[in-house]
Amino acid sequence: MATPLPTPQPNAVAEQRLLLHGVSWQQYESLLAVLGDRFPALRLSYLAGVLEIMTNSPEHEELKKVIGMLLEAYFQETRTRFHAGGSTPFRQAAQQRGLEPDECYCLGQKKAYPDLAIEVVVTRGLVDKLAIYRSLGVAEVWQWQAEQFQLYCLQPTGYELQQQSVLLPDLDLTLLAQFVQPEQQFDAVMAFREAIRSASL
Repeated sequence: MATPLPTPQPNAVAEQRLLLHGVSWQQYESLLAVLGDRFPALRLSYLAGVLEIMTNSPEHEELKKVIGMLLEAYFQETRTRFHAGGSTPFRQAAQQRGLEPDECYCLGQKKAYPDLAIEVVVTRGLVDKLAIYRSLGVAEVWQWQAEQFQLYCLQPTGYELQQQSVLLPDLDLTLLAQFVQPEQQFDAVMAFREAIRSASL
């Protein structure tokens, strides 16, 4: 049974979300195979028989892109080894879970699942993505919402909201948030690089 999509805002290209129940793991994998390359703006999140299909808005795409560029600038300036995974689909068949992060990174070297995932929240999701990330063992999930980061660190009992990253303890998230300026990507990234260099003096 499908959940109705939210009403788009007038004069705006809004995100659209569709929730489907009773979807088998095989059907989910088939949809990934068919839609993944042909429709890169689609995001599929699967949680034990429930599938959310989302179309990203231009705002969402620009935000995720600039956040990714800023993080990669930080890694480069601080000589932090990383492997960027972008929106690669990650799946855990045994627990019937799968999703595609907005951006994701392994620190050090490439691993089966990322250490850090970035989620841009423009409209409220219909599936509990943190439950999916938990089954994948992703150490930290950063949500960008209302012009700030919410940082969730994985604990034995689940994700807990934290003020500072364990993976990147020297990164000032408040400073990073100031440079999330999708309309001025180049200038924002260059200014952030300068801020990092100044802080290290």
